[in-house]
Amino acid sequence: MPRKPVIAGNWKMYKTSEQAVAFVEALPTNLLHERQVDVVLCVPFTALDRLCQSLSATSIGLGAQNLHEEKEGAFTGEISADMLRAIGCQYVIIGHSERRQYFMENDIRVNLKLKAALDAGLKPIVCVGETLAEREAGQTDEVVRTQTERAFAGVSISRPEAILIAYEPVWAIGTGKTCASEEANRVIGLIRRAIASRYGEDTASQIRILYGGSVKPETISEQMRQPEIDGALVGGASLKPDSFTALVTGARG
Repeated sequence: MPRKPVIAGNWKMYKTSEQAVAFVEALPTNLLHERQVDVVLCVPFTALDRLCQSLSATSIGLGAQNLHEEKEGAFTGEISADMLRAIGCQYVIIGHSERRQYFMENDIRVNLKLKAALDAGLKPIVCVGETLAEREAGQTDEVVRTQTERAFAGVSISRPEAILIAYEPVWAIGTGKTCASEEANRVIGLIRRAIASRYGEDTASQIRILYGGSVKPETISEQMRQPEIDGALVGGASLKPDSFTALVTGARG
């Protein structure tokens, strides 16, 4: 059975709650009720409540950009998986390269956060990818395979269709550089094989793996023609209604 395409916007630290609502109001009606592509908006914590209301009558999924691995406790400034579910979240990004780079998140925390998300019934978007130095050293395959294996260590998968992985070559994020579609497809195939070695081919064939790294409307159609690429985790191009709409259109095929 074909995997349903996904376009997930990662707004990072952009947009107030009012700006987030204005964004949704500017989207065309057909995108609000998109059926061929799973459309997701991963927004700042402060916009989650307002957007939950704005998206309630649409088919667009709501996601957070991070979570804490513990259910509750004295962790000032942190948000738990249950809190995200209670506010209306369906998805959560885990292990984004910016979290790894700026907030020192390692593979152990990514693994714990993945388990917390699944326990709470959230759909995780697990990010893996190599830096420019690692790519130039010929370590891409080793780094990506290791990150994938460590992220899923001890993780039980009962609903593979509800798990997403994003391959985000760190050197292509926000730089304007895009990994060649054929190379992105090759690395994503490697990720799928790593999942298959742990969970079997059937499970691996159901998990959707996205590409993330300076995705643009003009590149999405070519990327979606690659057999292993199931969609995109999009940063800058998800911040404007017209470019986000173009990405979804391109993902329809």
